[in-house]
Amino acid sequence: MSLHVLGVRHHGPGSARAVAGALARLDPQVVVIEGPPELDAVAPLAAAAGMRPPVAGLVYSTATPARAAFYPMALFSPEWVALRWALEHGREVRFADLPANVALTLEDEDDPAAGPPIDPIATLAGAAGYDDPERWWEDAVELRHHGLEVFGALLDAMRALREGHVPDLRTQRREAAMRRVLRATLRGGAGSVAVVCGAWHAPALVPSEFPSQAADARLLKGLRTTKVAATWVPWTSSRLALASGYGAGISSPGWYHHLFTTGRDEAVGRWLVRVAHLLRREQHDVSPAAVIEAVRLADALAALRERPHPGLPEVLEACRAVLCGGSDVPMRLVARTLLVGDILGRVPDETPMVPLAADLAATRKRLRLKQSAAEQQLDLDLRTPSHLERSKLLHRLLLLGVPWGEPVGTSRTKGTFRESWVLQWRPELEVALIEASGHGTTIASAATAVVAQRTAEAGIAELSTLVEQTLTADLPAALAGVLAALDERAARQHDITRLMAAVEPMARVRRYGNVRRADTELVQRVVSGVVTRIAVGLPAACAGLDEESGREVRQLVDGVQRGIGLLDQPELRDVWYGALRTVADRRGVPGPIAGRAVRLLLDAGLLDITDAGGRLSRQLSPAADATQAAGWLEGFLSGEAALLVHEPELLEIVDTWAAGVGDEVFDHLLPLLRRTFAGFSAAERREIGLRVRRLDRGAAASGVRAQDEALDHERAALVVPRILELLG
Repeated sequence: MSLHVLGVRHHGPGSARAVAGALARLDPQVVVIEGPPELDAVAPLAAAAGMRPPVAGLVYSTATPARAAFYPMALFSPEWVALRWALEHGREVRFADLPANVALTLEDEDDPAAGPPIDPIATLAGAAGYDDPERWWEDAVELRHHGLEVFGALLDAMRALREGHVPDLRTQRREAAMRRVLRATLRGGAGSVAVVCGAWHAPALVPSEFPSQAADARLLKGLRTTKVAATWVPWTSSRLALASGYGAGISSPGWYHHLFTTGRDEAVGRWLVRVAHLLRREQHDVSPAAVIEAVRLADALAALRERPHPGLPEVLEACRAVLCGGSDVPMRLVARTLLVGDILGRVPDETPMVPLAADLAATRKRLRLKQSAAEQQLDLDLRTPSHLERSKLLHRLLLLGVPWGEPVGTSRTKGTFRESWVLQWRPELEVALIEASGHGTTIASAATAVVAQRTAEAGIAELSTLVEQTLTADLPAALAGVLAALDERAARQHDITRLMAAVEPMARVRRYGNVRRADTELVQRVVSGVVTRIAVGLPAACAGLDEESGREVRQLVDGVQRGIGLLDQPELRDVWYGALRTVADRRGVPGPIAGRAVRLLLDAGLLDITDAGGRLSRQLSPAADATQAAGWLEGFLSGEAALLVHEPELLEIVDTWAAGVGDEVFDHLLPLLRRTFAGFSAAERREIGLRVRRLDRGAAASGVRAQDEALDHERAALVVPRILELLG
């Protein structure tokens, strides 16, 4: 019997090449790979025709799916190379590590006996005279084509580093679990065994250095367990990157993939050709001569730095200097597209899936929706049945907490037949699907169950939003329950502000429900009752509020106003505007609410400009409180600047008030005024400034009229018929 320990660095192309060569030379009967033993059951799937890395082994708790662990593998991962070699040569393959059913329940414990953490690569790099650990590792391993001897050298190096060092308790348990698998393998009569593991663990897995079996048993005794399941899931190249937060990540998965799949002497030239193709597609001029010059520069830099071959720093410097003209802008494109990439792996159809994931896969294929790690823009026309079905699926997934798609431009498209999404599949969505599977076996049934659960716990505002979400997801059974709960709770709700928050979402459902071919008559009955209750209670709800609360209620007033505007219900508008008039006339109402009520009544034609100007003048009189006046002005002017641009009388009132405020009060009011005018567009603010400049104190109206009289009315009249035609 013989056991060979092949210490590697996870996701290293040099390590992967060395593992492939070592296995071909050793021809072991059993290959043991660092990883949870639960992956043994799904290991054969790695040889299936539909499997394409990057992929990850996923082990999750069946009781609490959020407790899960991924074990990513790329084409250039030594573990993947070992797994595929074993399957292709008909050898037994096993995984060895702390079982996931233990690891997922294990809490990190303080171990006073453990030594300080060691970064083995940084330590070895420093011993070799390198100040950059990554550069040393590339020079020593990744850029070279090693034989079996490299594993002996790494074993000796790690043995020296571990001498006198006490690993933390979790590492001790992991290595004890690995040795337990190795002991069982050797007892099974395997003639030769190859172990592929992280180089740091290699000395602990040499049989001659094993501690006693009893010592390992004590480390593993009494640990809690949970029931788990294992499968394979697609992974992405971006999630292999260190920048993603992945602990074993690498800085440039795209470069490592290239190194592994390309011959050593061709790697730099082929990489720079790929860069040239990318830049040309983006309309950058790159000639063949420039590529040749970049290759020469990379070789020269490597020689100057005494490197065996050009590494990534030399290649990137050559790209920037020669192909990108010294600019970092195209280099960002190179980094995003080639250094990291957006490759999404694939798993075969026979991979174990929870029923919910299987239903999503079948629905996705039926609707021709492709999973991709790159962001994809999806524009839907809801009048098309297939597009409507896609929209329903994406909305249902949002309810399930599986945001494969994020809606964009919703504020612009609520009232149209069009909907836009940005799709991007991320590995963690696989876990989200497993978590959601507890609600049902299909997307529709699970989403319905989620809505029912949220309905039982939601307040008025949440229920109104849930009505809209349920409608867009086309869950009629769930919608009836949400509306019934909303109607019942609205009848018992005494907090008018909560009712106000419910109006706009329900109004959108009522107005645009026909886009999704849904019956929204029940929504109309509910929203009518809610608006009536708001109109009765609004005046009392606005009394006695402080400044901040007044602004919050003013925003709610705007929401109700938008909702009323969406509904073709004259009787509801009359009830609402009656409440606004009561608020506008009542004393003690916070300025932002009273000012907004006056503005809405003015816009609706229920107040004339003279009445509104009189109210504004009284609020901004010297006898009035300046802070209250500023709040009233904020509510009156919020939204657009048309009043100040086209009504010089109002502009003069505001200008006179602002000019007459005392210095000490003005400093306090300035933030309020800035907030009011910041809501206007730059063109509107510019126009207001010009009109203020032209104001003749005491005769502003005549000045503006004089300006208007200077217009060429005959020329202006020529375009009026066309404007009327455009306006319909």
